[in-house]
Amino acid sequence: MKTRKLAARGTTPARRSARRPPDTPSGVRAWETGELGRDADSVAVADPESSRTIDDLMALQMISIRLEKSLLNDLKEIAHYHRIGYQPMIRDLLHRFVRHELKTILSQRLEQIERDEQAQTETGTMPVDDFIVRRRA
Repeated sequence: MKTRKLAARGTTPARRSARRPPDTPSGVRAWETGELGRDADSVAVADPESSRTIDDLMALQMISIRLEKSLLNDLKEIAHYHRIGYQPMIRDLLHRFVRHELKTILSQRLEQIERDEQAQTETGTMPVDDFIVRRRA
């Protein structure tokens, strides 16, 4: 499956001097507000080298996943409502899910450690006490 990345027209090296690069604050603002365009004439397919560079800089890894058509259509509809791409939206959803799950897992681990410490405190320090008694004998 070929990956197609879209890049704003006018950001090629020959045209870059005429516009601010999209990574500057005003460039980002111009992209987000649609000043650089929101139709097919405003974008172009990135060349393979640029596509690899973008993936590397953003630490992205292409994956393939099978989803129910209805789920994918719903995700696209939600993304369209929020005026964002569905793939970045899904990436954001996954980030949120992972953060929440990691917090839950770490919280459960901490609770178990605290329970174990409490249980050990309640039983005293038998191994240490036994060691001291044996040493004195």
